[in-house]
Amino acid sequence: MRPLAFVDLETTGATATHDRITEIGIVEVDADGSVREWQQLVNPGMRISPFIEQLTGISNDMVADAPPFEAVAAATLKRLEGRLFIAHNARFDYGFLKNEFKRLGITFRASVLCTVKLSRTLYPEHKRHNLDSLIERHDLQAQARHRALADAQLIHQFWQKIHGARSSEDIEAALKTQNANPSLPPHLDAGIVDDLPEAPGVYLFYGENSLPIYVGKAKDIRQRVLAHFAGDHSAAKEMELAQQVRRIDWMETAGEIGALLKESALVKQLQPLHNRQLRKNDEACTWILIDEGEGWLRPQLTALADIGAGATSACYGLFKSSKEATKVLRTLAESHHLCDALLGLEKAKPGKPCFAHQLKRCKGACIGSEPYAKHTVRLISALVGLKWVAWPFTGPALLREGDEIHLIEGWRYLGTARSDEELHALLDSPRPPFDRDIYKILTKYIGKISPLPKRPPLTERS
Repeated sequence: MRPLAFVDLETTGATATHDRITEIGIVEVDADGSVREWQQLVNPGMRISPFIEQLTGISNDMVADAPPFEAVAAATLKRLEGRLFIAHNARFDYGFLKNEFKRLGITFRASVLCTVKLSRTLYPEHKRHNLDSLIERHDLQAQARHRALADAQLIHQFWQKIHGARSSEDIEAALKTQNANPSLPPHLDAGIVDDLPEAPGVYLFYGENSLPIYVGKAKDIRQRVLAHFAGDHSAAKEMELAQQVRRIDWMETAGEIGALLKESALVKQLQPLHNRQLRKNDEACTWILIDEGEGWLRPQLTALADIGAGATSACYGLFKSSKEATKVLRTLAESHHLCDALLGLEKAKPGKPCFAHQLKRCKGACIGSEPYAKHTVRLISALVGLKWVAWPFTGPALLREGDEIHLIEGWRYLGTARSDEELHALLDSPRPPFDRDIYKILTKYIGKISPLPKRPPLTERS
């Protein structure tokens, strides 16, 4: 039997690149079946929130005199090296340990087995496979839930239970299914599979030089990246991209919103070759209404870059080019019997009928037979479906997502902060130009956006 390590960690939060370990529990099982157990509190070097204290029972006082991870790194590594790393939702525990070792300049890699996935494969008839469900389903004996060693013991018990309840052939088949190696391009280091996090964020594919060739977003970075390299590429472009990749980098986010915002911002900044749809478009424009007097409002095409932070409520449509914008306005003119001359779609001498009037489509505003005000009412009615969502605040606002705050002003994404210092730095930073892709993302989450409070918003929560 291969040596095993059943592992569980308690942490200050869910993000491996930011949060830290507070407790380590390991059950070692040697090839001869002998078992050793180890538990260690760790000083995370940061505050444990009241929520995490309540969940785990580990308080700030308990870890105050505990050693930092660097002091227990060697002991931890000794207990893991050469063993199959087994954990429940294994990417979480494995990711935290990899990041802790990485901070010390140590590269940690191990073969990983996830008991959540193993349970799903062996017992597909059940919907839930969290540790509490396994305790109830397999009559596991829990000593102290959400403490590291107690949970590691539960994982070991589950391992013993399935070996008593299922045939060795069933278990071996389930293990092979979980550990099937994905197909990777020959130029990529196979170790990248272990490094990719099962977390939301953005990922960057690099070719031969230092500039990315593709930026993507994902709810699960690992799953999405490996999907790019599946054997059955659905399109020639996907195959071409896979063949060009030489290096992969990524940035984890607190959730999907942060991933969407980061992707859009990075694509505009870096201009990757394979992100044509989201790349910067200098021709992007909208219609605004100009008051010409006597009730006449005239649409004027305006570049998105020229839109002020407070002017969005008077904008109509998001267009890639002036050609697209003009085509849409012509269509609306025909369906609402509007005057091409008053809309600026046709040059006509004052008092002379436009061509649409000669075709009996225009109701005569161009020659005074229809009041300007009546024409304007029809114009606004035609444009109402294109009207932008008004920015509902007088200044900057916040969109909270997990332990991150996205700072927004006038539908412009100013950046993401994890601390008061980062937030204040963003408030003092130059404002970016208006971006139509960012606007489309943010308006979907308008109900989650709140005005910037006077008190520091991050410390206020604790």
